[in-house]
Amino acid sequence: MGLKEQAYSVLVVSSAENFNNAMTAMLPDTSFSPVSYARNIASAQRAVNERSFDFVIINTPLSDDPGVRFAIDCSTSGKALVLLLVRNEIHTDIYDKVSRHGVFTLPKPMSRQAMDTALRWLTTAKTKLQSAEKKSTRMEDKMEEIRLVNKAKWLLISKEGLLEPEAHHCLEKEAMDRCITKKQVAEEIIDRYN
Repeated sequence: MGLKEQAYSVLVVSSAENFNNAMTAMLPDTSFSPVSYARNIASAQRAVNERSFDFVIINTPLSDDPGVRFAIDCSTSGKALVLLLVRNEIHTDIYDKVSRHGVFTLPKPMSRQAMDTALRWLTTAKTKLQSAEKKSTRMEDKMEEIRLVNKAKWLLISKEGLLEPEAHHCLEKEAMDRCITKKQVAEEIIDRYN
């Protein structure tokens, strides 16, 4: 896992008891917690409605549904990375249907080593996605601050008769004098005039 251990939540959807037992052994609590199990799509759907998961592993076929639509829905509607395990004979067809929706696939039967490799790929992909989400959030926060500061400057220009450089200086000075952010000063100015 690297320097910082992180535990990933997992939903295993499988009606095969042998597979579930093998997954329990492959998903140690130190890296994967909590691990939930669903034996069919109906109970899996209830589980994803109750909470979000980092990974959803679907061992097809299931007793009530092939699982392909559920895999696509989980992948496109949430932040879960989805791994779909399908029979080797239909793997290529299923891959063609689900890959464009971000669903990972593995053909069955597979070795323990192949599953271990797939779990490592999932954790690597999740780490990369989380990093991108943090950068995106920081960028959105910065853009929001710029919007608020600009709105406050325009209010100072229109209500106080200041020029743009004066309004900008006023915001910066107020933030510096009070040891608060320009965003906080901008919010106060917007509240004052609204």
